[in-house]
Amino acid sequence: MAFWSELGDRVVGAPSILAADFANLAEDVRLAGEGGAELVHFDAMDNHYVPNLSIGPVVAASLTEAIGLPVDAHLMVDNPDNLIQPFIEAGVVSISVQPEAVTHLHRTLTMIRDGGCEAGVALNPTTPPEFIEWALPYLDYVLVMSVNPGFGGQSFIPEMADKVRRLKQMTDLPVQVDGGITVETAPLMVAAGAQVLVAGSAVYKGDPVTEMRRIIEAGRAAR
Repeated sequence: MAFWSELGDRVVGAPSILAADFANLAEDVRLAGEGGAELVHFDAMDNHYVPNLSIGPVVAASLTEAIGLPVDAHLMVDNPDNLIQPFIEAGVVSISVQPEAVTHLHRTLTMIRDGGCEAGVALNPTTPPEFIEWALPYLDYVLVMSVNPGFGGQSFIPEMADKVRRLKQMTDLPVQVDGGITVETAPLMVAAGAQVLVAGSAVYKGDPVTEMRRIIEAGRAAR
């Protein structure tokens, strides 16, 4: 299954399950899907690369079996190469890594693609787009973090809209944005060139169906 290569010019929403109720994870994802979400953003954290510990490929495997939406894994971990094959086997459609945590980025991206998944990189707020210039031919998408990775509920960093603009000058790859994405900030990122809006706290603070739909509609209105 492919997602990024078939995205076209659409603007879509993706719930970040880090903010969901883990006791009812599949149901919370299903509700976001009713609100128009087309992708699920799965944050894996190791308490080393980021100061938080979340979930891994075993949970991803359960989730992919229980829902109808494709799952995108973001590996906020040291030594992500160790987790790529388990996530591939879990059934995710795409995997993004933090280039700062990778020794040989080309090798890592090739491993993801050879396993049948689409490959991405995630840029932290102070990591410049030029850092991945020579990796662009091996990427299917780029994730721009609009907060520092590790925790949900952080405030949006407004300068990240300019980073999206610079990326779009460098490449026609789809850009995903994650961190502080709300009804107010989604239009800023879409106007800059982002297409996939990852939202966690803003979706699960209330009714996920309503909140997911509001964010997607706000983003699409900015096109």
